[in-house]
Formats: sequence, C-alpha cells, structure tokens
Amino acid sequence: MARHNLSTVIGFEFGRNLSKPRFWIITLVVPIALMVVFVLVLLSNRSTSATADAQKNAHISFSYLDQSGVIDDSLASRLGGTPTTDAAAAIAAVKAGTSQAFFDYPADPAKQPVKVYGQDKDIFSNGIYSSVAQALLQSSAQQKLDSPQLVQLASGGANSVTVTYRDGQKTAGFNGLIAPILYLVAFYLLIILLGNQMLASTLEEKENRVTEMILTTINPTSLILGKIISLFALGLVQIAVFALPLVVAYTLFRTQLNIPTLDLSHLALDPQQMLVGALILIGGFALFTGTLVAIGAIMPTAKDAGPIFGVLMILIFIPFYIVTLVVSDPTAPIVEFFSWFPYSAPVTALLRNAFGSLPLWQGLALGAELLILAAIVLRVAVQLFRYGSISYGSRVSVRNALARRRGEGSTAAR
Repeated sequence: MARHNLSTVIGFEFGRNLSKPRFWIITLVVPIALMVVFVLVLLSNRSTSATADAQKNAHISFSYLDQSGVIDDSLASRLGGTPTTDAAAAIAAVKAGTSQAFFDYPADPAKQPVKVYGQDKDIFSNGIYSSVAQALLQSSAQQKLDSPQLVQLASGGANSVTVTYRDGQKTAGFNGLIAPILYLVAFYLLIILLGNQMLASTLEEKENRVTEMILTTINPTSLILGKIISLFALGLVQIAVFALPLVVAYTLFRTQLNIPTLDLSHLALDPQQMLVGALILIGGFALFTGTLVAIGAIMPTAKDAGPIFGVLMILIFIPFYIVTLVVSDPTAPIVEFFSWFPYSAPVTALLRNAFGSLPLWQGLALGAELLILAAIVLRVAVQLFRYGSISYGSRVSVRNALARRRGEGSTAAR
C-alpha cells in the first residue's frame, strides 16, 4: 500500500469531520444565532418605527412659557400649545390632571435645559413630551431663518469629502482598509474555530490506540500534511457558512434592518497589500497549526494539552492591547517586537498591512519567517508524532525524540 497517499488522508479527514454532527452543530450555531438576532432586530425595528410614527403623529395639549423668544406661537398652536405666563400654575395643572403637559423654555435654550412636565403614562410613552418640546423649539428656530440653505446648515446638513496623499500619490483611506482587514478576520476565524480540532487531530488517534496501525500504511509526513490541509478546507467551509446569513440579511432585509448600502465601486484593492496579507495569513495559519499538531504529539491527552492551547490563544489577542500604538506609531519598539515575534506576528503584521504601515520588504520578510518557522515546526511535529504516537500514558520528551532521530540518521549513514 502506498505510504505517501496524501490525497487519501485529506479525503478521509475532510469527509470524516464533515460527517460528524458535532462539526455541523458548532458550525451552524453562529449562523442560526445571527439569523435569530436578525429576525428579532427586524421585528424590533418595525415596532420602534411604529411607535415613533405614533408619537410623531400624536396630538397632545400643552401649555408653554417662552422666555427665549424663539417659539413661534402659530406653530405651537397647531401642535396643541397654549402660551402661559405663570409656570407655577401650569405645573399645578399638570399635577391635578387638568393639563397634559407644560414646557418651560429658558432664556438661552442652547445653554440651559428645557424643563418638561407631563402626566405619567409609561416609561416609553413619556418620551412624547420631550419629543414635542424639542420639535417645537427646532421648528421655531428654523422658521426664523429665511434661507432654506441656512436651515440645512443649521441642522447639520453639510457634507465633506476628504482626499489624502502619501508620497505624492492619492491614498484610498477607509476604502483601502476593508479588503486587507478581511485577512485578519479570516485568521481569527480559522484559529478560533479550528484550534481544538488542530489539537485533537493527533491526540484522537493516540487516545484511541490506533496510531501504530495507521503508521504502518501511511507515511507520518503525509498524515500530518493531510490533516493540516483538510483542516484548512474545513475552515473555509465554516467561513462560507458563517457568511451566508450575512449575505441573506443584506440582500433581502437591508432596508428593514437599516443596513447602509455597500458601494463596492469605491473599494480599493492594493495588489501589494493583498499579496502580503495572503502570505502572512498562510504562514501564520501553518505555524499555529504545526505548533498545535506538535503539542498534540507530545501530550498524552487533550486535558494535558489544554493549558498550552490557552497560552497560544492569548498570544494572538495580545496585539490588540497596543492597537492604538500600531495605528499611530507603527515603528515603536513594542510594535516591532510583536511584529517579529512568531506567535504575535500574524495579527500585528496583518493590522499594520491593513493600515498601510507595513513596508513591502518587511511584509515579505515576515511572511518568509512564518513559512520557514512553520516548515521547521511541522518537521519537528512529524518527528514527535512518529516517536510519540505510541506514548499513551506519559508526555513525550522532545529531546529524546529528536536525539533518536539523529541517532537513526547516523546509523543509516554508516
């Protein structure tokens, strides 16, 4: 039987995991939860919109005292308002239930709050009083401006367009951030969703006591590589499943959920950023996968491997504690350290790449570093798996396993 049948391992591992109910439960929990949230938000938006329309169209009777001189009496009358000069009497009428509300406008509404008094309805319906008071004040202020243009400017209707340049070239701004930041999202999804499966990929055979039988028919390198490739493919399946409810929600319920229109015409794709991002993503995923496979080869059970797995997960989140420094001062020593330290490099480098602060030479060098270290770690993982696969009850000694390999190499040379 061929001992290098990589395709057999990939097909077996991929199919086996896809057929497990646990895989689909874990994969579908997030999309189903998102869909439930979308439905609840949709229903809530409809209810909120109906409530807002009802409040907007509601008619209440109120009295008001205008010390500012801004309120338009004719406009207030159309809304159900009656002017008064006695605040104490107006408040007393509200307390007695003979008046629905009273608005006390101060001399300077821009600096002093408008005092609103009303009969209690419920915590949500009570908002109608302040809504009417504010609407009356705003509409009256706009009435005093003769120019529609000034009205629009006064209500914050002015727009601005910002154009930035770097080294004489126009930069994409926020539109250039979207595409490369997706590499970081993909990295986190792959590691977080598949981390336990990476760790269990070698522990499962050890705990089931079938490793030695497998190694009689398949080369250890082919076995490990097949597991890693199948895990990457499973990660792509999970990402696609996660993206499905987002696409459905945007396509069918964008208006109801108040989702802004996504204009892809302004999306900037920088070939350099996309190339560097792909290189770092692949290198970082390969390094973490090889490391977790090596840990699985050393440890006798998943329980023993759990603490080390937790440390690796912490390492990929540490760069977010300095994210402001990554954006504002990417050449700071601590940022450079996290950029070159192998297990924090993927996240830090992908952040810098997305924000355009990672030079091409450094991105290529970091990608090469991650790929080279991943190859070394993978080779060590294969060696540890070869000699630690039958160590069922104790932790494998890395020194002894590697020394045994060197000893066999010397014997073969003689």
